[in-house]
Amino acid sequence: MTLTKRDLVMRISEETGLVQTQVFDVVQKTLDYIAESLATGGKVELRNFGVFEVKIRKARVGRNPNKPDTDVPIPARATVKFKAGKEMRAEVLKLTPKS
Repeated sequence: MTLTKRDLVMRISEETGLVQTQVFDVVQKTLDYIAESLATGGKVELRNFGVFEVKIRKARVGRNPNKPDTDVPIPARATVKFKAGKEMRAEVLKLTPKS
């Protein structure tokens, strides 16, 4: 199941009794501030949820599967990493199939 921004807005609106447009504005502003912080190289730490941070991936050499003899240089680049918080990790671990 996929949870979309619209689903979030509708669920929060139903639970709080707030108008969906107000909830949408709050959710969108929250996401905007998280993206803005990451875009400036910052770190976003949401207790009991997780940590978003920017990491720089090293430059490396890749291979084109259609032309395996040809090396393709892949430049270094910034990417966003997410590390789940303790409580989220515990909840997700419950999904592990039993052997």
